[in-house]
Amino acid sequence: MLCKFDYSFYHFRIYTFVFVSKLISIIMPVKNAALFLDECIESIISQNYPNWELLAVNDHSSDGTLQILKRFSALDSRITVLNNHRNGIIEALKTGYNVSKGAFITRMDADDIMPKIKLDKLHKLLITSGKGFVASGLVQYFSEKPLGNGYIKYEQWLNRLSSSELNYAEIYKECTIPSPCWMMWKEDFELCGGFNSDTYPEDYDLAFRMYQNKMTPKCSKEILHFWRDSENRASRTDSNYKDNHFIQLKVKYFMDIDSNPNKQLYLWGASKKGKEIAQILLKTNNSFRWLCNSKSKIGHNIYGLIMEDCDTVNLNDSQIIIAVANESEQKEIHKSILKFNNTSYFYFC
Repeated sequence: MLCKFDYSFYHFRIYTFVFVSKLISIIMPVKNAALFLDECIESIISQNYPNWELLAVNDHSSDGTLQILKRFSALDSRITVLNNHRNGIIEALKTGYNVSKGAFITRMDADDIMPKIKLDKLHKLLITSGKGFVASGLVQYFSEKPLGNGYIKYEQWLNRLSSSELNYAEIYKECTIPSPCWMMWKEDFELCGGFNSDTYPEDYDLAFRMYQNKMTPKCSKEILHFWRDSENRASRTDSNYKDNHFIQLKVKYFMDIDSNPNKQLYLWGASKKGKEIAQILLKTNNSFRWLCNSKSKIGHNIYGLIMEDCDTVNLNDSQIIIAVANESEQKEIHKSILKFNNTSYFYFC
């Protein structure tokens, strides 16, 4: 707003300049979220960036979810309630996205909370950066019960990557773009395939497609999402989010994006996760050699492969999938690899 003095009439005239902000489409699948839904939607309504639409897709809820959605929709025309005529989060996301009108796309979980600045901060990052970027920010877990150590470590790890905008550096460990805390230009989102993939876990699959399509992370250094850990989270209750789905996804995208057919591939580690990776590689006809530093396993035949001693193998000009979760062992492996030339390595846990 600009105040200009008009000398000819000896009074103030107020000139208001309206800046047309671009619409942000928020896609939110909702299933039996009545307990936390009011708080979630109120946090969206409280955003200091007003030009948004919330496409809330009811996924066959059996509690009071639909009634709550309809109540908010009646009070705020920016909120549209849809029904998922199929089943599951992916179909709900597709349902919402198919009617979206925004220049920007983001998603929200129905039990989480947005700080007031979230949409404005993400929008500004994209306006400033232009196309080819995915905007994100720091996250903070919260719960009615004490948070488990795993969630605390994941939050610290994720925020460390986001703070340095190196989200893809460790993408084979875990999902490095938090599912309810990103925003993209619609054209970029569609370039990555949008919600068209039917692969679970859908947030991790999308993060890999962002990486594959070279969408550069642009991250705010502020907390832009409060992530609720509850007993009913889909990641706890839905079989689509079991560990084996994550491992299959990691192997698939590694072979699609980072695998170099001109280099020898090694798998380092024979724990449960290492064996699962080995089985997937074998089933998909990807040849590899198997390393371990356990004296009790060296020389053993597992799945038709001989376990090799990592201390006796020349790792020059190779690629290594590391399936060792212990942090101190990872540091030792890192030291060992640095002795070799032209060797790349990827932590899968």
